[in-house]
Amino acid sequence: MRVIGIISEFNPFHNGHEYLFKKAKEAVGDKRALVMAVMSGPFTQRGLPAILPKHQRAEQALRCGADLVIELPFTYACAPSERFASGAVELLYRTGVVTDIAFGVDCENPAILTKLAFFDYESSKIYTSTLKEKLAEGASFPSARAGAIIEYLKSSGELSEVPEDAIRQSLRRPNSILALDYMHAMDRLGAHFKLHMIPRVGAAYSDSGEDVLEGEYPSATSIRDALFDIRKEHSGELSVAAATMQLAGKLPDKSLAVALAAWQSGKSKLPDLDAYTRDIINRVSTTPEAVMDECAYMGDGLSGYLRNQISDLRSGEYDYDRFMSRLNTRHFTMPRIWRALASLMVGQTEEFIHANSHPRFIRVLGFGKDGRYCLKIMGKCARLPILHNCSDAAELYSSNIELRDQFELNINADNVAASYLGLPHNSDRETPPVKV
Repeated sequence: MRVIGIISEFNPFHNGHEYLFKKAKEAVGDKRALVMAVMSGPFTQRGLPAILPKHQRAEQALRCGADLVIELPFTYACAPSERFASGAVELLYRTGVVTDIAFGVDCENPAILTKLAFFDYESSKIYTSTLKEKLAEGASFPSARAGAIIEYLKSSGELSEVPEDAIRQSLRRPNSILALDYMHAMDRLGAHFKLHMIPRVGAAYSDSGEDVLEGEYPSATSIRDALFDIRKEHSGELSVAAATMQLAGKLPDKSLAVALAAWQSGKSKLPDLDAYTRDIINRVSTTPEAVMDECAYMGDGLSGYLRNQISDLRSGEYDYDRFMSRLNTRHFTMPRIWRALASLMVGQTEEFIHANSHPRFIRVLGFGKDGRYCLKIMGKCARLPILHNCSDAAELYSSNIELRDQFELNINADNVAASYLGLPHNSDRETPPVKV
């Protein structure tokens, strides 16, 4: 049995994801191959609540070609690319059934990424100092990391046969940076998955470099932006009719139907980022300095920077956009800031990060007919407990403290995100896996 592991956020599930499923099966060469997706839960890698609840996003994937969807725990999902990749790859490895792994890349020559993946540049002083310098100058992380890798290669003489422009082009987008981290994680684990790098298609950009909603394969960012714009145009309420017109053809029909049905019925809503912003301002303003300093990702002076910026905001009516403008700085990327703030809201400390370098459970979010069979096989060979419901986790609490701590942090993350998505408190405890 061939099982293809695919790592994603499906935020939301769009045409590019369906294309990845199709091309991955073609690359494997087995029409009966199963697709196992490991998906972020309530928060994304950029540190913000996902656009739909995790079970609805899992259903989108299942109706569009996935056979089984498992959850990437919060501590890895809302994390820098290295930790995100490490947690996701290890989860796939610990299932005991994944034979292949496929992911999208933003470069014309994926073979360059394969060569780059096995240089130990991260231990180089030249790499680390160049990365810090470029980030301080305001470069995006992909750009800064590409520049740092090139400086390392120049100093070491490695890969001299490949032109600098080709290397820079290969690393210009976040998906290619993630590809390196996926391969690093596989190497560390000794996971001998058959690797399939699928060049991405579509994703149009404006003259300023921002994602725009054009073509058959727009980015997830442009889709989310379009939905938030529709809500603004309709006085804070999402017009399902307008969303249908705007997104028709941009998402697979079955994926769009899941989202529209959820919003139409009131089962969920677009995340209220303005309310989330106001709650963050209150939390930062009332959290003792010592507690905030211990929060994950608050190092390098970020904790003090946030306290100084937010100290005079409580009396003002700050929305998400104005808050973003206020916090924007060349010293810290916005994803880093949002991940730190999400950790503050959820209760994740830096100590927790260091103590949880490995996933402790496999949480099933949904499955289809073939996915059910895959779960039976996993029951015999998985190297982590498989959890279908929250009660499954509770039964293991007394004998597995690491599982308990990691799972309870997940519940905290679900509850924090729930209120902004229009879900009841503790709704995740009562939601079974989606069956399609």
